Amino acid sequence: MKQQEPKYISLVNWIKEKISARELHPGEKLYSENELSGMFGLSRQTVRHAMGILEAEGLVERIRGSGTYIGSRRGTVRRRTMNIAVVSTYVDGYIFPPTLQGIVQTLSGAGYMTQIAFTNNRVDNERKILEGILEKDNVDGVIVEATKSALPNPNLEYYRELQKRQIALLFFNCVYPELRAPIVALDDIRVAEDAMEYLFSQGHRKIGGIFKADDGQGRLRYAGYVEALLKAGLGVDDRKILWIDTEDQKTLRNISSSVLRRLTDCTAVFCYNDEVAYGLVELLRKEGFRVPGQLSIVSIDGSELSLLAEPKITSVPYPMEELGQKAAKNMIRLIDEPDFDGSFLFRPAILIRDSVRKVGGSG
Repeated sequence: MKQQEPKYISLVNWIKEKISARELHPGEKLYSENELSGMFGLSRQTVRHAMGILEAEGLVERIRGSGTYIGSRRGTVRRRTMNIAVVSTYVDGYIFPPTLQGIVQTLSGAGYMTQIAFTNNRVDNERKILEGILEKDNVDGVIVEATKSALPNPNLEYYRELQKRQIALLFFNCVYPELRAPIVALDDIRVAEDAMEYLFSQGHRKIGGIFKADDGQGRLRYAGYVEALLKAGLGVDDRKILWIDTEDQKTLRNISSSVLRRLTDCTAVFCYNDEVAYGLVELLRKEGFRVPGQLSIVSIDGSELSLLAEPKITSVPYPMEELGQKAAKNMIRLIDEPDFDGSFLFRPAILIRDSVRKVGGSG
């Protein structure tokens, strides 16, 4: 008498047949356990056993809290397209052209074509770009700068879909904390600490801060600012801290009263970046304040703007082209080695210029 086939085998064979017939595609979400139980008249435990066998063979991948998907990094290899999408917030500005140049030249040297798009730091633009990438499905990887990364993002589902399709994903400058994805960026916490420690070395103790509220880098630089104050045995005074958004950053003069009120009792200020620092120098000059005579300034980026200011601004440099090159190199390796940890953080030394003066111990 022929031995009866175990119940779970029918489900395993059905899914294998659907994959072979290309009726189920890599990255496609499979029916839920409840749905499969009803379809095949099986218990959920039996369905779960079948899924375990398929997962061990690399044919499906179970993602906690999301569901079961066809294919996995272990079992399915995407066809190479030699295309990589690059998504940046802006096309202009003092940082973006050199960084993008570093990315494009490095990818081109390795034989990859690039598709470049810009969100203008708007989540609706980001959504349209990601929808287009997923619809065309013709890239091996996506290098992306997060949009307003300190705020809840409505587009995370698109990034998760890229990951499910085994499209390599790497962020530069900032990343959404909800995603498990590599990032190439400045070590924002540490470089902010370094800038603060330089101010301490020049005798400053009453140090204000201007940070971006809608930007993950702003939050990290604030964390470094706070950490440095606490390590130095100084308290954090919220009255000396100003939070701005992307629009405020461009026109500090429109919030001049808030800026001056926050910095009234300070001898120095740590600025989110050179654009903020340059705007602050201009604002203070118009209001009759002397830099560094009445207020010393440090910043991050070490850009051309920091050299155009009068006085030239002491700043931690952003390795623009080098960071772009590193992001591209790590992306190439991620495509070849999906389990590679593609994260890398830069920590350049501060560039000392003319915007900081030495003060006495009571400064």
